[in-house]
Amino acid sequence: MAFKLVIVPPNTQPDWPQKIRAAIPDCQVHLFDSAEAAMQAIEDADAAYGNIVPELFRRAKRLRWIQAPAAAPPVGYYHKDLIESNVIVTNQREIYNDHIGAHILAFVLAFARGFHRYIPQQIQGHWQPQGLRAITYLPESTALIIGVGGIGGEAARLCAAFGMTVLGVDPRRPSAPPAMKELHRPDDLHRLLPQADFVIMTVPQTPQTLGLMAAREFRLMKHTAYLINIGRGGCVVLDDLVEALRSGQIAGAGLDVFQVEPLPSDHLLWAMPGVLITPHVAGVGPYLQERRTELFIENCQRFDAGRPLLNVVDKANWF
Repeated sequence: MAFKLVIVPPNTQPDWPQKIRAAIPDCQVHLFDSAEAAMQAIEDADAAYGNIVPELFRRAKRLRWIQAPAAAPPVGYYHKDLIESNVIVTNQREIYNDHIGAHILAFVLAFARGFHRYIPQQIQGHWQPQGLRAITYLPESTALIIGVGGIGGEAARLCAAFGMTVLGVDPRRPSAPPAMKELHRPDDLHRLLPQADFVIMTVPQTPQTLGLMAAREFRLMKHTAYLINIGRGGCVVLDDLVEALRSGQIAGAGLDVFQVEPLPSDHLLWAMPGVLITPHVAGVGPYLQERRTELFIENCQRFDAGRPLLNVVDKANWF
């Protein structure tokens, strides 16, 4: 069937109309540089890509499918009108797995080998070996991965390759990936936290995960344990994390995402011992645009043929 597709930012490519028409000759593709510019075109569109803001969405009378521009779009993307509609939304999960998996492992290895202790010494020009107290022996360590999607599964594979015991928590995955010893439901989180040497958060921000790690959860962690968050900043209550670090309740944190971004330059986390910070770059790596394009065109072909789409989102839960 022929269908009309409207594309708006972000993460678009200028050659998408040409590539989509090559795959689906009858498709009417319209690429815009802003939502405002697409207001008229979307009125009779069948499908759309990008940030379909409420004002744009309300204009769409025939819309049946939206391709989200990210694996976990920002809070507000799944607005009330969209959630309550019959429009199908698909996202871009899976395209970041290897890059973010490597970033997680970088944090794990940095803590395991004491880099969080030695980097401040390097900055100060201070030579002071820390001995065994700087080391976490990974074959005797447990990683608890909260959110076992594609990224969580890749993190499990990498952690297991270093001899770690890997546990997971996920609300809907039916079975554990090959490298994971056990998979549990979210109700088991508090029972599992005391077992973990590394608590690795790969969850998207949803109504259920907002503020998931807070004071109570940090109190359940080992004093020698590390928190790693590459999911979404809103899943960790930063004030509670600061207090857990300051009091020695946990040993450290590797953070790529924050409740407020950029993290303010005067935030306490910047100077806290045991904290490693990267500026929301865990997903950066080569071939993302190629993967994004391949996924988008595949879903366009499926939509055109009336076949099931890839990466369909549970809109009420944002993922």
